[in-house]
Amino acid sequence: MTEIPLDYATLKILWWGLVGALLIGFAVTDGYDLGAASLLPFVAKTDKERRLVINSVGPTWEGHQVWLITGGGALFAAWPFVYAVSFSGFYLAMFVVLAALILRPVGFKYRSKRQSAAWRSGWDWALFVGGFVPALIFGVALGNVLQGVPFNLDSTLRASYDGGLFGLLNPFALLCGLASVAMLVMHGAAYLVAKLERGPVLDRAAGFGTWAGIGVLIFYAAAGVWLMVSGMGYRIVSEIDPQAVANPLRKEVVVETGAWLANYGKYPWMILAPVLGFAGTVLAILGLRKKAGWTIVASGLAAAGIIASIGASMFPFILPSTVNPNASLTVWDSASSQTTLFIMLIVTVIFLPIILIYTSWVFKVLWGRLGTEEANSAGAY
Repeated sequence: MTEIPLDYATLKILWWGLVGALLIGFAVTDGYDLGAASLLPFVAKTDKERRLVINSVGPTWEGHQVWLITGGGALFAAWPFVYAVSFSGFYLAMFVVLAALILRPVGFKYRSKRQSAAWRSGWDWALFVGGFVPALIFGVALGNVLQGVPFNLDSTLRASYDGGLFGLLNPFALLCGLASVAMLVMHGAAYLVAKLERGPVLDRAAGFGTWAGIGVLIFYAAAGVWLMVSGMGYRIVSEIDPQAVANPLRKEVVVETGAWLANYGKYPWMILAPVLGFAGTVLAILGLRKKAGWTIVASGLAAAGIIASIGASMFPFILPSTVNPNASLTVWDSASSQTTLFIMLIVTVIFLPIILIYTSWVFKVLWGRLGTEEANSAGAY
């Protein structure tokens, strides 16, 4: 049998970074779609204005779903234990997200089928739900991951989950949900500022985006303080072999106050993630106040930094368990086989650049400011 050129531990680290990159890719690309949809009822007062907002994201939103689909596939391929526990434990929450996301293509398709104001207004609110609900639930899910999830593994590694949908809606998770909504609304506003011609819609988007950016700073800082002073955090206290095959029960884990901040002392370079989150948000606020097109870059960097800071804080944990901390899933003990990780890495190395090149090409072709004339043209939503 041909020897795999990368050792098992290195492959695990690479896949930890790749899945994180896919999540960031989804937040940066589809995030502005969700944010713009969340802003729709507030920045657009007339039908022409609403068509302007919808047409700014209409041609590109569908292609951005590739990041979400690829992320789910990567999770299944790289960390099957994490996939099994999270997708079963968060089943109802994911159903709510999927139901909300389904409203987007339906809304884009049927909004223009009738001229009735009530008909169009109904689909506009459906598009709002399709943006706001996923933004909130994604943040709530990450908040629950940081706290730990009520699951256990028996001696045969079969998972059991002891929780429900309403249990996910706890104070810290809702705080993270609000941070997520504020972050994506800011990102969506930055996109509208970059995409639309000067006018009342752009002015309103800049105003709402500025307040959303302030909300990001408040909620993000509050979540960090909560992590610092609460009993939230997990630490491995036993020896663990990064080269070992998957078995999450071969370690000892303790719950420890402030454990989620320990990595910043152990790996000082990780502090770049929260610094980027705060700095990107501040730059985005300044850009929104000036109504500058470069604001979309700053808000994208803010989203990347905020998401990366979650991974940096939790490493090597991926999904901690509140029922049995020793059953927590980590980078080292919940991965697929070395052969699977290597084969999937080759596939990813081949196809991820194609996705990036295609996305860049679409942005280049469709870029340009959108005005009322384009919103009223043939093919407009």
